[in-house]
Amino acid sequence: MKITDSVLRSFRVARTYRDHSVKFNCVDYSENGESAVASSDDDSIVLYDIREGKPQQTIYSKKYGVDLIRYTHGDAHTVVYSSNKLDDTIRWLSLTDNKFIRYFPGHTARVVALSMSPVDDHFISGSLDKTIRIWDLRSQNCQGVTNPMGKPVCSFDPEGVIFAAGVESQAINLYDLRAFDKGPFASFETRFTRVSEWTGLKFSKDGKQILISTNGGAIHILNAFNGTVLHTFSGYNNSKGISLEACFTPDSQFVMIGSEDGRVHVWSTLSGMKVAVLDGKHSGPINTLQFNPRYMTFASACSNMTFWLPCVDDL
Repeated sequence: MKITDSVLRSFRVARTYRDHSVKFNCVDYSENGESAVASSDDDSIVLYDIREGKPQQTIYSKKYGVDLIRYTHGDAHTVVYSSNKLDDTIRWLSLTDNKFIRYFPGHTARVVALSMSPVDDHFISGSLDKTIRIWDLRSQNCQGVTNPMGKPVCSFDPEGVIFAAGVESQAINLYDLRAFDKGPFASFETRFTRVSEWTGLKFSKDGKQILISTNGGAIHILNAFNGTVLHTFSGYNNSKGISLEACFTPDSQFVMIGSEDGRVHVWSTLSGMKVAVLDGKHSGPINTLQFNPRYMTFASACSNMTFWLPCVDDL
């Protein structure tokens, strides 16, 4: 099934799990789309079986806390995640036996961005210590550090060769992973009419666009090659300055974001028009939102975890 305006408008809640009293802070799909992992402010890690449509396993990280959880490349059985309690070390965890494989120490303040390479064992992390660190799963030692001179959000491009860093909610720097020590090879200054803090940065799957999430009432789509602002999307509720996660659909044709009132807003990246507003009856703001990379489903979460499917009868 191709993702179209009408298909997106047909999405309905398929399953909702209400096992948490505090918010989920992150959700990620495995590369094959068959499982999802979510982290919560109650220090839990929940693994979901997407084909069965139900929780499969719950692991707790009570000592360290858990935030910004990501599947490792090509492996649905291990994850890396940042800590939010004891220290700022990143941890690599086996979901199979609930054992840590490796620790990645180095950051001296909370990690606010974490991106896995889509092609190999590298990953990058951005921290409130105003550094971006480059890692390889095979070594606990940091492979390199960049100093973007501000609070960074960062992400790999779809080919895993370039990574982008948003700095102080004002500029985007592009780095070549093979020559990051030489500094950015390109830098784009942005001029947005709405002033708000950047909270996330993502490349579209085709590598042509960059999505900037904010803690305000607008998200932005930029040309990934020259930094030109293509679209600014607004009209969703975020009056309290919450960090609401936005995402692309896998075909790069649409952008989605959850809102403060528990609804999901969808825009076309081609026309710039809003194509759908979906009511998931969330009990609070949708903090995290991800579209499955392989299957026609997406997940949205507040303190509830909700999975969506298109309704064939509406098409």
